[in-house]
Amino acid sequence: MWRKIRILLEMIKFEHTIFALPFTFTGACLAAGGLPSLKDSLLILGAMVGARSAAMVFNRIVDLPFDAANPRTSNRPLVTGEVKAIEAWILFFVSVGVFFFCAWALNPLTLKLSPVALAVILAYSYTKRFTWLCHLFLGLAIALAPLGGWVAVKGTLEPLPFVLSAGVIFWVAGFDILYACLDEEFDRRFGLHSIPARFGRRRAFVLSALCHALAFAAFVLVGLMAHLSWWYYLGLFVTLVLFVAQRLVISPDDLSRLNLSFFTFNGAISVVLFLGTVLALLFK
Repeated sequence: MWRKIRILLEMIKFEHTIFALPFTFTGACLAAGGLPSLKDSLLILGAMVGARSAAMVFNRIVDLPFDAANPRTSNRPLVTGEVKAIEAWILFFVSVGVFFFCAWALNPLTLKLSPVALAVILAYSYTKRFTWLCHLFLGLAIALAPLGGWVAVKGTLEPLPFVLSAGVIFWVAGFDILYACLDEEFDRRFGLHSIPARFGRRRAFVLSALCHALAFAAFVLVGLMAHLSWWYYLGLFVTLVLFVAQRLVISPDDLSRLNLSFFTFNGAISVVLFLGTVLALLFK
């Protein structure tokens, strides 16, 4: 049983929750003006894990033919048979059930918006089949996390969480463009769409940098709109350093340290901004 659980968690890259989860709670903390209640926090955590797990399982299922053909992904559990299709579908429906239950338990607006959110995050899996803007669509899917955190606590829609979500859209798109450079030739060969496949690796790096500049601008605007203290801007400074460092460890001619750039720096960015927000709210 434990081996199967480990394989399932590996299949959905459970550790990548670090990208979206801190931003979910950033939105929740901004809505609460501090730390949300324990009940809300647990329900938000359940909704987030359920939605993300459902999205990842669905992505693995619908991308199975491409994963099998791509040397980089040919060892994924669904491809190798370590996870059977029926097991993946069971995990998908359980995850969806957890998501909807937590949304129902939070407040009416969260429940009303939950089908829309689920539709968006599932639709992402098909975007590479028809548009090189798939990176922005992935950003939109993950950007629902801070917006969802806000709605879960406050039960309203206001401008501030949309600005935060805009920052997340461009932050995600920026690093996903870089990651897509690994599959540039594969995407071209199989008719899949991405910015590196469409414009080449060097232009992809430029567009990625532009996305991260827009993300940083949106994060600055969040601090101004929420009247956050210097703790938040300290977090922003660290974020800027991480954005720059990400550019120093990789180049269009050398992607050997892309995993360091993708996982370490971007995971750190989400955590740093979350901590900066919490400290700014608690120590005004």
